[in-house]
Amino acid sequence: MNKIEFTPIGTVHSPFDELEGMPIQPIGARGIKGEIHLRDDLIPGLKDLDGFSHLTLVYYLHKVKGYSLEVKPFLDNDHHGVFATRSPRRFNPIGISVVKLDSVKDNIIEISNVDILNGTPLLDIKPYVPQLYEDTCKDLKIGWFEDKHENAENTKSDDRFID
Repeated sequence: MNKIEFTPIGTVHSPFDELEGMPIQPIGARGIKGEIHLRDDLIPGLKDLDGFSHLTLVYYLHKVKGYSLEVKPFLDNDHHGVFATRSPRRFNPIGISVVKLDSVKDNIIEISNVDILNGTPLLDIKPYVPQLYEDTCKDLKIGWFEDKHENAENTKSDDRFID
């Protein structure tokens, strides 16, 4: 396959300067404030974004080194295939989070519920519209997360994915 290159559209700023000890999912980051600093040349792309309450952020996991095809995720003691987890140690280290949109002013987007490392390169912003998924998720199964997802709110990251 051909190599793909991306250019960041901006940077996510958060209170988390270290991977260890930060929330592992947005549910554990309720109320945590952050900002997106968008490139100035992309400001016109923010038109009408303030009409949405939540955003899906796609970003580069720039501090993760290497990948593992089987990982022991934060919420389980068993190993699972990386594609059956939300582990950061991925073949393509891309993260996805849904955050609350607080405000947009010039190139600064204020957000809440931030579970993203400070200084993370942002690849894309999309409005979060859950109604687009309703009919496609009627028979939803969440695999090994079934009896573990409730722990995500209070679980913090440790050093298992840090080299």
